Amino acid sequence: MPHLVADTALIFGRYARQTLRSKPALIFGMVQPLLFLVFFGPLLTDLPLGGRASSWQTIVPGILVQLGLFSASFTGIGLILERRTGVVERMRVTPVSRLALLMGRVLKDVVQLLWQSLVLVGVAVALGLRAPVLGVAIGFVFVGALTISLASLSYALAMRVSSPQGFAPVINSITMPAILLSGILLPMSLGPRWLDIASHFVPFRYLVDGVRAAFAGEYGDGKIALAALVATALGVVAVTLGARLFRQAGA
Repeated sequence: MPHLVADTALIFGRYARQTLRSKPALIFGMVQPLLFLVFFGPLLTDLPLGGRASSWQTIVPGILVQLGLFSASFTGIGLILERRTGVVERMRVTPVSRLALLMGRVLKDVVQLLWQSLVLVGVAVALGLRAPVLGVAIGFVFVGALTISLASLSYALAMRVSSPQGFAPVINSITMPAILLSGILLPMSLGPRWLDIASHFVPFRYLVDGVRAAFAGEYGDGKIALAALVATALGVVAVTLGARLFRQAGA
């Protein structure tokens, strides 16, 4: 375990420094969520979106989950480029733990996403969001857990495909239905009954509901507990599967 932790920290440091040297990547990763926040959010300010939460307490959690879903799902593209340039091949001959090669990358993605989420919440507060600090912190934990799950699977997939052209269609075919059925933009309870029922088969729905409940300060209605259960189960399955595929692919 100490060897795994040290190796993970080593890999995390490498990719964290690489990300800090590429500041445009940090900024442009937030462009789409910021556009949703600034141009879409005010349209819903005075509309009843169901529940006791304000419109901003409904919109902002959805945008945070959207940021995590998109950002984490496409992290594997960088690994594909590293495979093409021989970086992965050179890492394979080192004594670094194969699991650390995965988790170091994932940890960097989590830290990057949490920083971007903090900026988004800051902008949302300027636009009118009011939420308890504890609720925002709980929301960040859920978004971080989502990033761990999806980034692990994304890197595993990147070890299986040979080009970004083969990677992107697979990710798009998964993320788009997930966004439409998880209630990221609007609560699914506003839609027809059959659509609300279908959304319960998408695990991201429970994370969105949990983050919204946290931002509204509704800690006792069961949504946060259910979201924690789903996030834990999803994380265990995703990291286990991702690590196995990562090893089998020869990382």
